[in-house]
Amino acid sequence: MSQSYNRGLIEDFGRWKEFSAGMWAWIFHKFTGWMLIGYLFTHIAVLSTSIGGAQGETIMVDGESVNVYTGTLQGLEGLFLIRLLEIGLLAVAVFHILNGLRLLMVDLGIGLESQDKSFYASLVLTGAITVASVPTFLTGVGI
Repeated sequence: MSQSYNRGLIEDFGRWKEFSAGMWAWIFHKFTGWMLIGYLFTHIAVLSTSIGGAQGETIMVDGESVNVYTGTLQGLEGLFLIRLLEIGLLAVAVFHILNGLRLLMVDLGIGLESQDKSFYASLVLTGAITVASVPTFLTGVGI
């Protein structure tokens, strides 16, 4: 007869307090990877709606006739929500890149003893780059 092992409740949400920096790095890396994949498909879907621009189709934007592709991009870039999502995309991409470089160094045996510090450094650097880029993303947008 085999013994059963009590693995705890699946609904035990209190375990996140016990996670180390390495576990959080893994969770954030997976999350940002899935976010980038989602963005890729969304990007392709949005740009495919304006494929008529290649054939010279035009639409009316603010009383003037513009190319479908140009009109689609101008319409999206004028929205404050889209600009906020672009800032989020930058944060996701920067963290994913920095954490990927950190993982590469760990795999090469460089910095094995300071993985926690490098994870926190990648978070701080991501925050600094994102905050520094906010004025660039929000120029020319009417709130």
